[in-house]
Formats: sequence, C-alpha cells, structure tokens
Amino acid sequence: MKKSQIITILIIVAVIIFYLLIKSPSQNTDAETAKCIGENSVLYIQLGCHACEIQEEMFGTNYKHLRVVDCFYEQDKCFGITATPTWLIDGEKYLGVQSIEKLKELTGC
Repeated sequence: MKKSQIITILIIVAVIIFYLLIKSPSQNTDAETAKCIGENSVLYIQLGCHACEIQEEMFGTNYKHLRVVDCFYEQDKCFGITATPTWLIDGEKYLGVQSIEKLKELTGC
C-alpha cells in the first residue's frame, strides 16, 4: 500500500470513531431531561459555529426543548457572550460543548 492510501484510511477511521463518540447513546437525552435543562438554562450559539452543531447533535430531536439564542441573529441578547456555544446556568457561564451529564448536574435535572 502507498503511504497516501494508509493516511487516507487512518483519517477515515478517525472520523468514524469521532462520529461514534458524538452519537453514543449515553450522550443522547430524552425529552423530559431536555425540557428540564431548557427550563433551567440558556444556550447561546452562533450561525456557522461547528461546536454549536455538535452540541445540537447531542440533543438530537430534543434540541427543540432548549432555550437557544443565536447571537448571529439576536446580537442584542448576547452582551457578554464572547464565545459559542455558551451555557448560562444560574448566572454562571459555561463555555464550549457540555456533556448531557454535566448539564444535568449543573441544572439539577
């Protein structure tokens, strides 16, 4: 095998492993948990934010239960938000993608 073929195969395997980690069942959440997290937090995102897309994928179809502010369209609601995704929970900001388990812990859900 050529070196370029081996590198291509390794990249494909890495992408598949990354995808499986993101889509793992332990990361998906049920509707009741998503509703609870949504009631106790605000998620700030921005159009074109790849990490925001990953956070959305973790909730799957239950993403609709979250309170989400898109800072691209609602800049007036994003004062003090320096990066996305950012979670606002009990007056505290949590930057970056958060696991479902961490969000459950932070929101008491």
